[in-house]
Amino acid sequence: MSAPEHLPDADNGLLRFLTCGSVDDGKSTLIGRLLYDTKAILADTLHAMARTSQKRGLDAVDLSLLTDGLQAEREQGITIDVAYRYFSTGTRKYIIADAPGHEQYTRNMVTAASSADLAVILIDARRGVLTQTKRHSTIAHLMGIPHLVVAVNKMDLVGYERAVFEKICADYRDFAAKVGIADVCFIPISALAGDMIVDRGERLGWYSGPTLLDLLETAVGAPAAHGAPFRFPVQYVCRPQRADDPLLHDYRGFMGRIESGEIAVGDAVTVLPAGRTTRIKDIQVAGVSQPLAIAEQSVTLLLEDDIDISRGDMIARSGALPQTRQAVRANLCWLSETPLDPRRRYLIRHTTRETQARLASIDSRLDIASLAHEAAAGLAMNDIAQVSFRLAQPIFADAYAENRATGAFIVIDAATNNTVGAGMVI
Repeated sequence: MSAPEHLPDADNGLLRFLTCGSVDDGKSTLIGRLLYDTKAILADTLHAMARTSQKRGLDAVDLSLLTDGLQAEREQGITIDVAYRYFSTGTRKYIIADAPGHEQYTRNMVTAASSADLAVILIDARRGVLTQTKRHSTIAHLMGIPHLVVAVNKMDLVGYERAVFEKICADYRDFAAKVGIADVCFIPISALAGDMIVDRGERLGWYSGPTLLDLLETAVGAPAAHGAPFRFPVQYVCRPQRADDPLLHDYRGFMGRIESGEIAVGDAVTVLPAGRTTRIKDIQVAGVSQPLAIAEQSVTLLLEDDIDISRGDMIARSGALPQTRQAVRANLCWLSETPLDPRRRYLIRHTTRETQARLASIDSRLDIASLAHEAAAGLAMNDIAQVSFRLAQPIFADAYAENRATGAFIVIDAATNNTVGAGMVI
């Protein structure tokens, strides 16, 4: 049965998901199969993929070519950067992120995970749960992705044996329980043959659960930012000139993106760090006033009182304020090839605010192989640890588990201006 025949005529909204796992588990092929079977590949793209496949001596179209777009990836047959693809069905729209599998590119996966609602963890049925599988799963969990789907791929290479699938499921459940991952679904698939991706196929009759597309179509997105407390980091102070006198200004407005919650004209708000309370006088979008604004909108706010506000300050609803933190404890993914050096100067960028930071302590480092939290004097690339920073200026942060937008920050090397770490406030 093809996708258009069994998908309901509904709209479940946008779903952002990523595929990850160890190298050669078939992530790129899975995405290619998903797009191919949902008729989401343009004819000219398909022809180009067919020509490239013929040059490689392949009898069938290599579907992994759809996402492996970089020349280095095509030459090596691996995925290096995060590749994004967009498609839609009769039920919802999707943004797919194909994360790299090699260990040295784990840092790229953090970027994709930061905005994902669901993660598809691929496991090669022949190899089972590997260290990189655990690393990607742990990062997905730390990054607050609410749903994990474990897709046991290449079932065609193990004779579609049920016992192989069930052994991998048991091993992964044991790992997930130690990490604290609760919401996991398991699917046996063959990305190459197309079994249990969009169509069920005929070789996995012992599996009665949903296909991968069925799961994606019904998955609930991440907790809506609209229901969280109102958070508005100020990006820019706007003072438009009056047409009749360029030396005078019409008003003083504060521009930015609403990271969470909603706000209406007349609502009481508090400005941080000043702590001053006022009310919303007007809300403008592209110069047009509106009574209400919600999460993910870029707006200009006008306040009833004249308060000194600059970039990096935050406007929040009175009575539901974030914590003002000058010391931050966080889960940290170290992304740089240069190890973390406690003597080095770092900057922390949180929403629109940037401040100098000093590493106060490395509380523990997670050993991915044993899942033990161990003492550490430093961090190398791809290490995951709990750390504490002391900040020169306070930030206004929620716990990452409560608000992904105001609970996340990046660490910048002050000397090179390179992003070296991604943190989640505890």
